[in-house]
Amino acid sequence: MGIFRSTISALRRGLKKTADAFGAGLRTLLHGRRLSEEVIDEIEARLIAADVGIKATNEIVAGLRQEFRAGRMDQGEDALAFLKRQLKSRWSDADRTLAVASAPPTVILVAGINGAGKTTSVAKIAGTLKGEGRSVLLAAADTFRAGAVQQLGVWAERLGVDMVRGVQGADPAAVAFDACDAALARGVDVLLIDTAGRLHTQDNLMRQLTKIRDVVARRIPGAPHEVLLVLDATSGQNAIRQAELFKKAIDVTGIFLAKLDGTAKGGIVVAIRDALDVPVKLVGVGERPEDVEPFDPESFVEEMFASPR
Repeated sequence: MGIFRSTISALRRGLKKTADAFGAGLRTLLHGRRLSEEVIDEIEARLIAADVGIKATNEIVAGLRQEFRAGRMDQGEDALAFLKRQLKSRWSDADRTLAVASAPPTVILVAGINGAGKTTSVAKIAGTLKGEGRSVLLAAADTFRAGAVQQLGVWAERLGVDMVRGVQGADPAAVAFDACDAALARGVDVLLIDTAGRLHTQDNLMRQLTKIRDVVARRIPGAPHEVLLVLDATSGQNAIRQAELFKKAIDVTGIFLAKLDGTAKGGIVVAIRDALDVPVKLVGVGERPEDVEPFDPESFVEEMFASPR
């Protein structure tokens, strides 16, 4: 959609813990120092500690050792620049903007396990869309957990957007169907559907998500136009396993990486990129509705290495 404007200051706040632990640590390690096999070993350990992932770490460190052993690199500052280049190069030019329907409503299905920040992430998307002048309708299809419906209702009231809800325990697919009807009747631009988030290991949850997707597709041809999976950045490598299972059930089209401000392991975006053919599209960088950013690899890597400001 091209609706999310990147704000470097917000991204910087969201990556502060990562920059303080990872970037600052590497600068201290490498500044004014000559490279050695031992220093490269330490770089490897720091990449793994930042949750960059085994695959990326092995490939990046192998390239660094090759440059060092060939005599083409011997200074710590050169190694730091090399690390940035290699991390940035791991993303293709794939489109990371949110999909948009050829005719409204655009339907965005949002999934994720309980505690990942899913409902808050839905609210952040809704707030940003409204701020860009689009009309938004929320669907509270997490009917098994009363708290989820109430939480989304509070957000809807705070943001000034309408919401479709069902009674507790109602069929989530039926709520989604009613929300599609309402979105069509009201001519809204975007329908955001918040889904149930019970443990991802439960087969019935995955079947329910598949049912919601299929019901939405029958009511609005081409929908859902975007299927976002909310992952908790603080859960590290566990997030990748969650993504693999959700992807099988509902054809995930993008990742919303939430709670990035709560972890020093922002390198998880690299591991997600290597493990899944699914782009990170949005990142949550705080608790406020406006604390959501489009994922831009260039800016993201620079802020991972940023000096304290």
